[in-house]
This record gives sequence, C-alpha cells and structure tokens, in this order.
Amino acid sequence: MQDTLFSLLLSEWRRFALALLALVVATALSLLAPLVAGYAIDGLLAGEPAYPLWALALAMIFLTALSGAGQYLRGRWTHQASETIVRRLRERLHAHLERLPCAYHDRADTGDLVQRCTSDVETLRLFLSEQVVEIGRATLITLLAVPLLAWLHPPLAGLTVLLLPALVLFGHGYFVRLRRLFRAADEAEGRLTTVLQENLSGIRVVRAFANQSQEQARFGVHNATFRDLNGRVIRAMGNYWAVSEGLIVGQFGIVLLAGAAMVQAGQISVGVLFAFLQILTQMVWPLRQLGRVLTETGKATVALERLREILAVAEERDPDRPLAPAPARGSIRVRDLWFGYDPGRPVLQGLNLEIAPGETVVLIGPPGSGKSTLAQLLLRLYDYQQGSIELDGQELTRLPRAAVRERVGAVLQAPFLYSRTVGANLRVGAERPLEALQEAAGAAAIHDAIQTLPQGYETLVGERGVTLSGGQRQRLSLARTLLRDPPLLILDDSLSAVDTHTEAKILATLTRRRGRASTLLIAHRLSSVQIADRILVLDQGRVVQSGSHRQLLTEPGPYRSLWHWQNALATELAADIDTATLE
Repeated sequence: MQDTLFSLLLSEWRRFALALLALVVATALSLLAPLVAGYAIDGLLAGEPAYPLWALALAMIFLTALSGAGQYLRGRWTHQASETIVRRLRERLHAHLERLPCAYHDRADTGDLVQRCTSDVETLRLFLSEQVVEIGRATLITLLAVPLLAWLHPPLAGLTVLLLPALVLFGHGYFVRLRRLFRAADEAEGRLTTVLQENLSGIRVVRAFANQSQEQARFGVHNATFRDLNGRVIRAMGNYWAVSEGLIVGQFGIVLLAGAAMVQAGQISVGVLFAFLQILTQMVWPLRQLGRVLTETGKATVALERLREILAVAEERDPDRPLAPAPARGSIRVRDLWFGYDPGRPVLQGLNLEIAPGETVVLIGPPGSGKSTLAQLLLRLYDYQQGSIELDGQELTRLPRAAVRERVGAVLQAPFLYSRTVGANLRVGAERPLEALQEAAGAAAIHDAIQTLPQGYETLVGERGVTLSGGQRQRLSLARTLLRDPPLLILDDSLSAVDTHTEAKILATLTRRRGRASTLLIAHRLSSVQIADRILVLDQGRVVQSGSHRQLLTEPGPYRSLWHWQNALATELAADIDTATLE
C-alpha cells in the first residue's frame, strides 16, 4: 500500500495548490498591516506623518479585508478538497470490504470495521480540512515573519528565534509518544464499538436470557478501558500545552523587555517595536497551536494506518486467464475434494459426488459432516485446497466468480434480509416487475402472508427482517432465489423453520419445477426425500451412502437408522397428542 497523508493531498493537488496560494496572499497581507500601523505611530510621535492618518487607516482596512478574502478562499478550497478525498476513501473502503474473502470477515470484528470506516475516516477528514492548513500556516508565517523581523531589527529577531528549536524538538518528542497513545485509545474504541454492535444486534438474546446486567458490566469494562486510555492522551496533551505555553510566553516576555530597553536606549523606535510585536504575535499564535496540530496529526497517521491495514488485505481474485463460461446446464462433478477452514482440520476429506443437469439431489448427514461447507464452496465463498469441482464441465476456480454466482442460486442456513421493503428484498440481484415477484412468492408459499402485511410488497421488514417470523424469512429468501431462476439451486436447510403443511406446498412446487434446474437440497428432516432423484449421505466429509429412498432403506447404514428414528419419534409424538386430546 502506498497510501500516505502526502499521497492523499496529491490526489487533490490543484485545490490544495489554490488554497496554498490564497494562504500565501492572506498571510503576506496580514503581516503588512502591522508595518503600516508602526509607520503611523512613528509619524505621530515625530509630529510629521508623511501620509494622512485616514489614508493609513484605509490602507490597514484594505489589507485586512484582502487577507480575510484570502482566508475564505483558502478555507473553501481546502474543505472541497478534503471532502472529495474522504468521499473517495469511503467508497474505496466499502468496495474493498465487499470484495474481501469470507475468511477475513470470519475473523474480523464488525464493530471494529465500522469504527475504522466511520470514526477513523472522520479523523482524516478533520485533519485534511483543518490541520493541514494550520501546518501550512505555521510554516508559511514563520518563513515570511522571520526575514521580516530580521529586516526590522536583526538583534531582536535573533532573540526571537532563540527558543524556536527547543519548541520544535519538544513537540517532536511528544508527537512520537502521542502516536502510541492514540493507537491504543483508537483500538480500545474499536473494541467498545464491537461490544455495542453485538449488544444491539443480539438484544433479543440478551433479554431472553435476562443478561442485561452482565452485558452492562462487560460494556462498562471496555468503556472504562477506553476512558483510561483517552485520559492518558488528555494528560499528555495537558503537559504539552503547559510546557509549550511557558516556553512561548517566556520568549514573548524576553522580547518585550529587551525591546522596551532598546526603546529607552534609542536603538529602536516605538513604531518599529509595535510592528515587531504584532508580527511576533501572529507568528506565535500558530506555534501555540502546534500542540493541537501534533495531536490531530498523530490521530490522522494512526487512523490512516488502521485503514491501510484493511486496504492491504488481498481481495478475492479471479484467475489471470479465466475460462469463457460454457452453456449453463447445472451439472456438478466433485472429485477428491479436501477443504478446511483452519489448517490441519479438514471438513471435507476426499469428497466425491456428481449432480446431472436437472437432477434433484438431497444431501443429509450429521452436523459438521460438510453439507453447508460444500454449498459455500459451490458459491466460491471459499476456495478448496485440494481436489476438483467442475461446473458444467469447467473447473470452478478457473471461472470468474461473478459467472459462477450467476449460475448458482442459494438459500443459506441463516437467511439475510435488508432493512428495506419486501419487494426491494426480492429484487436484490434481479430487477423484476411486481407480477414476477408475486409468482416467485407464490412458489415459495409466502405470497398470502405478504398480502396480510400493512403495505403488502411495500412493507418494511426491519433490520435483518426482524418483523417477520423465521419461517417467513426463509420463504422470502427462497422466493428471492427462485426469482433469479438459476441453473443450479442450492437449498441449505432452508425449510427448517416452516411448518409441515407449508413445507409440503413448497416441496410440491419444487416437484413441478423438476428438470428446470439442478437442485441440491440440504436437509435434516427426511420429509424432503420424497422429491429426490437421489439421496447422498455425508459423514466426516465423505459420501458414505448414495441411492434412492427405497434403495437406502434396504441396506444397513446411517440413512435407515435415521429414517426409523425420525418415524418412531413422529409416531410417539402423535400418540402423545392423541392421548392428551382424549384426556
């Protein structure tokens, strides 16, 4: 990554150059005004002013007005440049996060990412719009004021700059220390944001377990840590302000006493001393702000480092020479597939299977056997370490991710809905007219439920679809996927939250669609096997049984055991219900 504060400034160099030009003009004019005032004072004391006082007063007003106009233009161009830079940076961060691998998001704290993309970006914006100008102003006024002071009175100017090196070295030392404190405080704020985000997202779990007091205590610990670290920053800045203020005031006092003695000795006029002190005041004020500038510079560099850590993560990459996608048929061929989320802990261990175009395959197995992992690999959310997956006869990793995801439609275990209307959620990835939405919703047995909502398809569903039931969220996600009409349909336990009557309606729809798309149905309840052309049983990352429902019932194995166990449980439950009804 080559992103630095300097490179950010260069990206808007034209506006910053105009702002610098305006700052030069404004600073030069602001330094000329004291010279006019000093000239007027000396003329009055001598009793022979060369120009009328009103003319000198108008000159000062004119110089001050032009200086103010320059400051206005400087501020306008600087803010325009900084807002443009920050807008591009926000968009770049968002686009980059959208393209990062799922493995990164598995490890990252959402709250910390939000804090970096908001608070850290805002810190950069404030630095670019305000502190860059202060740095430029302090540098420029020093470069212009010191020669001007030397021209007015060299000995007094030498006394003036005597303490400047000490002030600069003192400020640099504090800057190095403050950067460490800022980073610790920034990371503590990120952890605090993570805790807050988790509590808000899981507020129902917190209340369901009556865990408010424990979560408040947890938040309090992180809040206290952030307070303590931020307090260290404030104390360090207080020490800096106290020492630097003492140095500057002491310097000003020395110059004032020396200048007064020189006036008494006749070595300098009152007007020159007045102009000298006015120019010195203008030079000292930016130096007094050096502490604030150093503070914001430290924050900005730390913020930029934290943003660069995100931008340095490699994005999902397509192959250098991707294959041109073959005609979409929905065939899948998996050979000797190995994959693990963590090194040394494989989930899939030499998996082999095939799905023919238009075939409906039901995949069952115990938790952790690799069913959902296979679904995520088919979507290329992760890339496998060994083996092969062919989609329509082409190696999956040789195809562009976009092309793969256009052909594979999936309803994953935890359906996600946006805080938008029902219609907007259905149209994600596929802009369709209302009639198409209604048809897909009907196929997913959710149309009637949508009609009962206050505004029908224009009803807001809340964050993550919180206003809908679990079954409604699953069916809405299914309708969204069916709307795309993909050649390969993956349903990952996507009917687990619906009742048996609704499940039967959805399965009937999928039966009518048989042959229209290849379907991989991952299930725990065996009621879905009725629509299967073939059933695959997974265990420890391998297919241990394959065949039709009738075939698998005739041979010993996990499928027959699971079938008998679920039937026995259903029979026992029905008997208990009948008994309770009679009583």
